[in-house]
Amino acid sequence: MVFSFAGSAHAAVRLPHVLSDHMVLQRDAPVHIWGWAEPGEHVRVQLEKNSAETEADRIGKWSVYLPPHAAGGPFSFQVQGSRDAVTVQDILFGDLWIASGQSNMEMPLEGFNGAPIQNSEKEIAAAKYPEIRMAMVPRAGALSPVDDVNTSWAQCTPETARKFSAAAYFFARELHQKEHIPIGLIDTTWGGTPAESWTSMETLSQPNLAPVWSAWANFSRGLADTSAMQAAEKHDAAAAQATGKPAPRAVFHPNPDSWRPASLYNGMIAPFTPLSIRGVIWYQGETNSGLERAPLYAELFSGMIRDWRMHWHQGDFPFLFTQISSYRSTPQEAWGVLRDAQRRSLSVTGTAMAVTLDVGNPDNVHPPDKQTVGHRLALAARALSYGESVHYAGPLFAHADAEGNTIRVGFTDTHANLICKGPECVGFEVAGEDHTFVKAEAEVAGYTVVVKSTDAIRPKYVRSAWPNAPEANLFDSDGLPASTFTSEERVAELLPLGTALTHD
Repeated sequence: MVFSFAGSAHAAVRLPHVLSDHMVLQRDAPVHIWGWAEPGEHVRVQLEKNSAETEADRIGKWSVYLPPHAAGGPFSFQVQGSRDAVTVQDILFGDLWIASGQSNMEMPLEGFNGAPIQNSEKEIAAAKYPEIRMAMVPRAGALSPVDDVNTSWAQCTPETARKFSAAAYFFARELHQKEHIPIGLIDTTWGGTPAESWTSMETLSQPNLAPVWSAWANFSRGLADTSAMQAAEKHDAAAAQATGKPAPRAVFHPNPDSWRPASLYNGMIAPFTPLSIRGVIWYQGETNSGLERAPLYAELFSGMIRDWRMHWHQGDFPFLFTQISSYRSTPQEAWGVLRDAQRRSLSVTGTAMAVTLDVGNPDNVHPPDKQTVGHRLALAARALSYGESVHYAGPLFAHADAEGNTIRVGFTDTHANLICKGPECVGFEVAGEDHTFVKAEAEVAGYTVVVKSTDAIRPKYVRSAWPNAPEANLFDSDGLPASTFTSEERVAELLPLGTALTHD
């Protein structure tokens, strides 16, 4: 970014950090340029033959729109104030995607916390794509929406890709190779964070999301003890080391900023809502899998998607998300409930879900195969956003019909045949009126699966891939796995009897 100055000292014309050298601006969409200057100062923006002029308002803000621009570049644009100017260089027009969520989206190409990325070093060495541009957003919560964060853009090289989101990189690589256009990625992620922290106050103030605030109140009450607990854990670890014993497993103590409702929306999403974008990729849900949080996730996540679209003012842009995978976790978490909530969120227009049960690691919450994650998200983008005729979704539950002592399950996926990879179909359960599920036999019958159990004489409900780390093998013949599902309708029915829906 080039600055030029003239005249006496004053507040220089200024742009947000995201509007900077090497960035990608969204093609074929209004080009929004905004920033700050002296109140009342005249500002002129020039991009090739197009220009726009305005004056900074009474608090120094200004904003202009230029006509849509086709993919290509590099270009530059200049912002001229009354006494100084800023030139932004090496910008490309292409497709700009927001990549957000928690640690499985955050996980960089080099891996972290002892968890590797599959073929990491080979993938890093090959990450040479000058028309893929990447911006990393620093972790920061805020009590109210902020208008700028300290980020910058870089070309995709082995050095820059190493620290960048692996799932987002593999997604962008496939789109770049298939669509032959520049791709911009904004990596705005924070591991171990709940969806409510990524959702704005406007949406969280709705009555149906009131339990979010009860959960936060209970969480807040425990903050006073955090320092004492950490000191005790440190003491226990030192004592174990002194006696040659392994240190006790450390307890996760989240940063309060990262769990406060709306905090990460304010600090890590709001600054980018003035940008024109192509869409969002999202990988989150593990932190909302607790028994007290999971039943609310369908409403919360659907509300968050609508919330972001409301603030971006760009209609129903594609919102593509990864279903959480397979992990044993603890009995205090309900990954089946969470995965099913994600499936139900597909009722929101313009969404798609990448199922990853088959590439999870039951013993590690950070599975190494992010190539498959990126590929399945890219398949969804190619279908929903780029209009390609590609098959992108595996079998999704459509209906369950009781037929005597069996239940016939129908799926939305009729593009490819249903198959069970293995000698028999596994992962299915049935239940009667009491919602007590038992293991069931299943077999594929055309585009349906027929499920039965000798332990359930008149089954009413059916579910599949329900445990935290399920054994499930239903796919379509294109190799895409079926999602977790239950035919139960009410959220309260999805958890064991007596489970409280509020924090302990």
